[in-house]
Amino acid sequence: MSAPRQWYHSLELAPGVVTPGWFDTRPVVEKLPLPASLEGKRCLDIGTFDGFWAFELERRGAAEVIATDLLDPEEWDWPAGSPREVVRELAERKRGGEGFHAARDALGSRVQLVERSVYDLDPEELGEFDFAYLGSLLLHLRDPVRALERVRSVVRGRLLVVDVYDPLLSLVFRNRPVATLDGRGRPWWWQSNIACLVRMVEAAGFALVEPPGRVRMPRGRGQPMPRPRRAALRSRAGRRDLANAAFGDPHCVILAERR
Repeated sequence: MSAPRQWYHSLELAPGVVTPGWFDTRPVVEKLPLPASLEGKRCLDIGTFDGFWAFELERRGAAEVIATDLLDPEEWDWPAGSPREVVRELAERKRGGEGFHAARDALGSRVQLVERSVYDLDPEELGEFDFAYLGSLLLHLRDPVRALERVRSVVRGRLLVVDVYDPLLSLVFRNRPVATLDGRGRPWWWQSNIACLVRMVEAAGFALVEPPGRVRMPRGRGQPMPRPRRAALRSRAGRRDLANAAFGDPHCVILAERR
């Protein structure tokens, strides 16, 4: 399997050999409430892309790791009227899971990739899991609560959700669930505050194990840094993009268990 032209994750495939990922999640690992040992556990990574988190679960001793993803961008939650060139661009980045397969081969991993939409998770087909990781996916879904309900159907233990949140909405509305709706030309739907993400998880049938946390996802070598322009500073979105480029994308961390 040849290496993909673009990588989403920064993966160390061999000593000193690191893929030029869009994000470098390696510094984030120790900041998350991942179990130190998953020995004997059956684990699930939902929306795996290049497989960073699936391989991390395996590294922690999981007996079996299933990684799911929807490889054909045509089947994603696209808003009506989305430009075809945007679909093609994301298809080029996904490349049918090439990154995952190349990394799996290089690492000698036993993680199994199953092509499956989060909406189609089914315990009759996949069984149940002791631990599941759901990262940076809810913002891309038209119906995140329905997706979380399907996750609950296959999780008998704990779920770790790490997803984008809006810092300003979280500051202004600390206890009120609030989100802004995008849905313009690309599968970016919801910018939620922390209270909203927590409520989504609870509404789907999970209970929080601990209070939610916050973490920044640093950019990798594959994501170009935007040039600071005065025009960008005049809009909230421009200021947000520059802050994210400098410090990493803000993510909320929610550890929950099935009720």
